Amino acid sequence: MRTVTALAEDVPLLDDLMPWSVAPLRLGREWVMAPDAASLKARWNTLVRSVGDERDALFRPTRARSQRSAVTQLPGRSAATGPFAKENGRCPEPVRVLHGAFDEQWLIADHRLIDVARPEVWRVLDERQLFVVEHGPRLAVSVLLPDGRSPGGRQGRPGRVRPLYRRPGGLEPNLAPGLTDLLGERYGHEVGAEELAAWAVAAAQPSPAGCAVPLTGDADVWASGVALGREMTRVMLRGARGGERPRMPGGRRPYVRAALPPRPDSIGYDPEDEALVIGGTGRVSPVPGEAWHFELSGVRVLEHWFEQRTAPAEPGTLEALRPASWPQEWTSELLELITVLALLAELEPRREALAEGPRIFADELRSAGILPPPRSLRRPASVLDHEEEGPGGQFALL
Repeated sequence: MRTVTALAEDVPLLDDLMPWSVAPLRLGREWVMAPDAASLKARWNTLVRSVGDERDALFRPTRARSQRSAVTQLPGRSAATGPFAKENGRCPEPVRVLHGAFDEQWLIADHRLIDVARPEVWRVLDERQLFVVEHGPRLAVSVLLPDGRSPGGRQGRPGRVRPLYRRPGGLEPNLAPGLTDLLGERYGHEVGAEELAAWAVAAAQPSPAGCAVPLTGDADVWASGVALGREMTRVMLRGARGGERPRMPGGRRPYVRAALPPRPDSIGYDPEDEALVIGGTGRVSPVPGEAWHFELSGVRVLEHWFEQRTAPAEPGTLEALRPASWPQEWTSELLELITVLALLAELEPRREALAEGPRIFADELRSAGILPPPRSLRRPASVLDHEEEGPGGQFALL
């Protein structure tokens, strides 16, 4: 019989089950991302209208990027590739991205402005892709491109980004070879990549070696875990891929009970009324305590989301260009985020049952030749089906 320590040490790691991962984006300058697209366009316009030392100071050059850097175009984007010092045109249309695990923001997808943009991930971004992102023991999923950053900053562990497919069009699952075949034989039915991803979302747990994904040997437990993971995924995708947007039952849906002030500077929680208190006078309720206390990397998600929109910016910087008053869109996003966190908190207790029954341990996967995965699968696949513009307009070879 295995000891508890042996059980913990022999649980398969997500890093082996989904071998290809990418480190978080490194922006280099925070002004290229914002909670609203209009601020990004205003920042761009301010920058390109400035000249000389002022323009360079606003740009915020780093070792990786300056206004004179030569870069390739981000796959799938249409931004120019010439030196930014010569740029005087319009801002590329900002794209929606996932900041951290739950904060949907906007990004200027111009490779000249981002220190490390991870173009290999942009290359496989399409309507079939699903990204799995590690945030400690919790996995987030997204159809938006994730930045992988931790709300805990440098103290929090940044999340590896794992595309479910290595090629566009939902081709070549990012899985250890033979894994789904072995699971299919054990459970008596075909196992697909998205089924495995759903199980991982539901079953993931921390281990000293990283994010672990226990695999059950019981077909019924597997079915329950996949169903739970799919429900968690549906909630986190917020209506993407034709799904329904997450909603609480009628009497439990959060509403604005007292209007938010134009420029709120604080957020708190009234447990007796189950209400968020915003800016002293604004109130949103009902907000379950589980949603308010929902943490990631030791940081309350709702507090962090609010701070991303209200924390003071240094005067004279591009980051200081932001909405003059609280936009209605942010209120709608806040209500949806409360719903997402409340629903995930409700689903959390169901994860415990997934530890019941027999297990498929890592040594069995090693004996079957599934682990360790080939080293080649830890690198991105070559994608040669379209051209990408390199510095100055020539095309890059991939």
